[in-house]
Amino acid sequence: MGDFSQTPVVGIDFTSAPRTRKPITAAVGHVDRRRGRAVYQLEDVRLLESFAAFETFLRTPGPWLGGFDLPFGQPRALVEHEGWPTTWPELVRFYCSRPRPELRDTFRRWCAARPAGAKFAWRRADKPAGSSPAMRWAHPPVAWMMHAGIGRMLDAGLTFPAHAYPARPRAATARVALEAYPGFTVRHVCRLPYKSDDPAGRTRERARRRRGIVTALVAGNAGLDVRLNVSAGWARRLVADAAGDLLDAVICALQAAHAAARPCYGLPPDLDPLEGWIAAVPPPPRRRVDGGRPVE
Repeated sequence: MGDFSQTPVVGIDFTSAPRTRKPITAAVGHVDRRRGRAVYQLEDVRLLESFAAFETFLRTPGPWLGGFDLPFGQPRALVEHEGWPTTWPELVRFYCSRPRPELRDTFRRWCAARPAGAKFAWRRADKPAGSSPAMRWAHPPVAWMMHAGIGRMLDAGLTFPAHAYPARPRAATARVALEAYPGFTVRHVCRLPYKSDDPAGRTRERARRRRGIVTALVAGNAGLDVRLNVSAGWARRLVADAAGDLLDAVICALQAAHAAARPCYGLPPDLDPLEGWIAAVPPPPRRRVDGGRPVE
């Protein structure tokens, strides 16, 4: 935790296959405090069209804080069942070293052995956030987002508070990475589709919803303790981007800034560092022990 005023705060809308038509999108800005209210000032958006560009971006000298829209971990139940490493850095290195077909077969075996309605394993943060299970390999392929991204982030020397890694970060120059999920914040404003990579889904109605989301972020009415400040030109671009990548990147930055203003980044006191947590999602009630079993 720390004071990130005037420190760069970035938001990353990630893709597991960056290219010119679908780059990794990075919002860049900083937080000001005006009359006691935190304000995120968007300064730039960078389009990273390759993993090489992403890796270069990650090595931008710190200090800075980032919210990244990809899973940082897998469910403990799955990890232990498969005999994967149960310390987070080793799990990341193991997971990212495995071929995707091998991981896909593992996920399919897990799902095939379980009843309808309970196919996937879930991390503790996923359901409160409304996010897809981190092991989901299609529609959306978040498992491949983790596979493509988190190893590169670990190799770049980032600090991961939700995973207590490294044990003694250098605060003065730390590049702090928090897992983010834009959909959690969007649902405070709108529960209908607001973006699409498919041209058929790029409708006026969805543009109207993006405009409403931007308006709520600027007004501070989206469930965050930091509001957005953008120029009229940037606001138009956030609305006009039918894929929603620019808007999602900005929301990731806002979620990171919101978390950074809280003790221990708002992380649950009984956090599982193997699974991690999603920024801006309130911790559930602390677990207690009843009859030898933890309950919520």
